[in-house]
Amino acid sequence: MKVADDKTIVKEYFNSTGFDRWRRIYGNGEVSKVQLDIRNGHQQTVDKVLDWLKADNNLAGLSICDAGCGVGSLSIPLAEAGVKVYATDISEKMVEEAKERATAMSGKTDNLTFAVQDLETLTGNYHTVICLDVLIHYPQEKASEMISHLCSMAQSRIIISFAPKTCALSLLKKIGSFFPGASKATRAYLHRESDVVKILASNGFSVQRESMTKTSFYFSRILEAERQNNS
Repeated sequence: MKVADDKTIVKEYFNSTGFDRWRRIYGNGEVSKVQLDIRNGHQQTVDKVLDWLKADNNLAGLSICDAGCGVGSLSIPLAEAGVKVYATDISEKMVEEAKERATAMSGKTDNLTFAVQDLETLTGNYHTVICLDVLIHYPQEKASEMISHLCSMAQSRIIISFAPKTCALSLLKKIGSFFPGASKATRAYLHRESDVVKILASNGFSVQRESMTKTSFYFSRILEAERQNNS
């Protein structure tokens, strides 16, 4: 029952008050100091993933699934780089915003497909599957199922980010729980890196690159894992 509730909460949140809040954060307009910090942190995560992908010098023609694409912060620059991108999000409003931003861009986005879809119903096979800043909304059991499903669609590589479960972050999360409702977003779940690595390994993937984005209010651990014995 709790798992279903988490999914419903996330969907409703990002189709209502959460959409307006995160559209501002992921935009270029004036925001609060905390929101600006989160904007910068998220962009650092996106930039790190783009740097990894560009460093491989094989972006053009790749197929990538951006699961939980939000407003297209990663999907749009990937499409402009020649990647065939399938971008999805559980929030219809987020997807519509992403489409509008893609249309407003002058670069190549005809190879970019958006869809309103949750992670469990995603299908297809892609060279790379990417899921950034999504797992924080789900408990470990559900997150493990999601990672396994994403792995099943990745032919070669999966890149995911999550809020790492450390003593410091656990304390911050506890402190944050005392703020009134208007100051909260959705339920925030921290995940042990060892648990994430184990679930990747159980699906045949081995971590090759890793990074940590840390600002005052944004924390995200990024793992890139490749499928083993991939020919």
